[in-house]
Amino acid sequence: MRLVVTGTDTGVGKTIVSAALARPGAAYVKPAQTGDDDDAATVAKLSGAEVHTLARYPEPLAPATAARRAGLPPVTPLQVAEFVRTLQNDLVIIEGAGGLLVRFDEAGGTILDVAALLKAPMIVVARAGLGTLNHTALTVEAIKRRGVTCLGIMIGSWPRDPDLAAECNLEDLTQIAPVLGRIREGEFTTMELPA
Repeated sequence: MRLVVTGTDTGVGKTIVSAALARPGAAYVKPAQTGDDDDAATVAKLSGAEVHTLARYPEPLAPATAARRAGLPPVTPLQVAEFVRTLQNDLVIIEGAGGLLVRFDEAGGTILDVAALLKAPMIVVARAGLGTLNHTALTVEAIKRRGVTCLGIMIGSWPRDPDLAAECNLEDLTQIAPVLGRIREGEFTTMELPA
């Protein structure tokens, strides 16, 4: 199975959700890593999965911008899809950078294009608090408009002391797509793939 993890924004917990879904024997692919973070190393440490990073850029910017500023070639959705197709793992998780429509290249390629090329379903990682309903609805709508399956929503960092907005959003998000679960802030747990 191939599964694409995207987010409503940057810093919403995509890497932790990817690690929670992964397991030894699975493969994790980060098409473009920007800045000093190393999402693949985090996933490997937490899950034991085989990890791959296809491109690295020094500045913490959108991949297309970071590639241009570094004078390095961008990674394209087609390159990502072709690499993923070479993997023989039963489960391959591909994690985007930032939100759904963040550009990989100057042609405007995104993680949504990768999912469409692979005919892979997506999981949307969202925040718990105010603003998440709009961001999540826009993300899920864009996925569905492309004819890609959205398996559901994960909350990437559930607060230790959730406020009223977070509590209400947990229920309201179910009107957008199934809520598959939540990762508690500062904790890590594995999760099963949705059926």
